[in-house]
Amino acid sequence: MAVVIRMPKMSDTMTEGVIVAWNKKEGDSVKVGDILADVETDKATMELENFEKGTLLHIGIKAGQAVPIDAIIAVIGEPGEDWKALLDAPKTEAPKETTPAAVTPAATNTPAAISTPATQITVVAAPAQTADESRIKASPLAKSIAKEKGIALTQITGSGENGRIVKRDLENIQSGSSTPSKQITVTGNFMAESYEEIPVSQMRKTIARRLLESKNGAPHFYLTIDINMDKVLESRKSINANGEFKISVNDFIVKASAEALTRHPMVNSSWLGDKIRVNHHVNIGIAVAVEDGLLVPVVRFANGKKLSQISKEVKEFAQKAKDKKLQPSDWEGNTFSISNLGMFGIEEFTAIINPPDACILAVGATRETVIVSNGAFKAANMMKVTMSCDHRVVDGATGAAFLKTLKELLEDPIRIIL
Repeated sequence: MAVVIRMPKMSDTMTEGVIVAWNKKEGDSVKVGDILADVETDKATMELENFEKGTLLHIGIKAGQAVPIDAIIAVIGEPGEDWKALLDAPKTEAPKETTPAAVTPAATNTPAAISTPATQITVVAAPAQTADESRIKASPLAKSIAKEKGIALTQITGSGENGRIVKRDLENIQSGSSTPSKQITVTGNFMAESYEEIPVSQMRKTIARRLLESKNGAPHFYLTIDINMDKVLESRKSINANGEFKISVNDFIVKASAEALTRHPMVNSSWLGDKIRVNHHVNIGIAVAVEDGLLVPVVRFANGKKLSQISKEVKEFAQKAKDKKLQPSDWEGNTFSISNLGMFGIEEFTAIINPPDACILAVGATRETVIVSNGAFKAANMMKVTMSCDHRVVDGATGAAFLKTLKELLEDPIRIIL
């Protein structure tokens, strides 16, 4: 008998998913283990595996549509079966179609004419180009949209990181063409207000919800301390000169934080309403910026790992996050989190606690400055860190003691290298 295929819950925070692309079409024979479709969740684009044998009789959701978990997306059965009755069963919320963004002049708010000489603009279709599209950087969703519309990716200029083509780059292009199809001449005062509306991704929706809950639900307070990073930089230079592996400043911070957490377990805790969970294991979440928002993959048992192991894991997570290949096991189980914006030149900031953690460490840039040491002025590489704490779990003195230990470890890093 025919069976319905429903949108599965592919992460602990997922409430709906977007069908990026179907890998099978109606009428295809399918077997257990086949990948039916690619699904965009709140964390990554993941493969929808099939667990039924038969024929794909019906696809109920088009590529690009978002549906809640448990909604019917397809039917599998034997050829000729009457499957339509299955769709008349009690239904979940109707699918919502993702509306493409559009860059449009604000026609209802036309500004007053500007007293400048009339200007003529001529837009001419660009000549077709040929290139190997497999070498072009583009998100999976962008590739799917381009294929559906018949758009050549070689004609698109990407607006994502490092020129990567993303969804918004394709949304205002007509099917079958990625360049204007005719010459358009506009004469006169043409200045006008314009805007772009970008549909909210599943990831961004979840980030917004979880951080709002954290900010409103957990009483945050903040502790800031300056750390002299001279010895960390010297140690890093010496280690990297060996050429066996490359260590970053952030790797030192992760390792030092893990060691400090073992000495101050209340900072490595969670608020559970009627009890506080004090974690004996140290799993550190590392915030990684991606195209649609932020992911926090977890370095597990970080206190028991060497700097080289931490460095290798963080690099692998960063690449997997950018490629949207992280799996639920990669981002679950954090007991403490670190957000580092130092590489962007940010000297100091505060971060919102990442549930279920009680604390998050915001790391600023290492900057060369003048300090007073033993009554004399000297140059030093200083780094400012700010820890956001959940006051239901961590008191000021507890947080301050943790930061004091972190400072001591980073200012004498030989203790975390050996």
